[in-house]
Amino acid sequence: MYCMVSDKVIGTVIMVVAVIVIVFYAIVLFNPGLIGLSDSASEILVKITVFIAVAGIMGILAWIGYTLATTPPPKPIEEIEKEIEEELKKLEKELSQKEEKGEKQTS
Repeated sequence: MYCMVSDKVIGTVIMVVAVIVIVFYAIVLFNPGLIGLSDSASEILVKITVFIAVAGIMGILAWIGYTLATTPPPKPIEEIEKEIEEELKKLEKELSQKEEKGEKQTS
């Protein structure tokens, strides 16, 4: 049996987890002794947070750079216009051939 969890339940779980993480983060950052941690725990927490922020931003920049470096440049507009004109000529030629065949069959 397939059981579908509603969006409201998922949203509530995400919200509750986020609030718990915020409270835990604030306790460790500002009063680590409250939960039995040393003062160096708040320093480690700040270092981890700063590392994640910097690594995330640099990761995004690296992804943008990789995308720019590996994406081929777009075709010039003139080349695209020539391709469109060629396709139109082919279609017109096919259409005129079909019309000629239709005239031959009716005569």
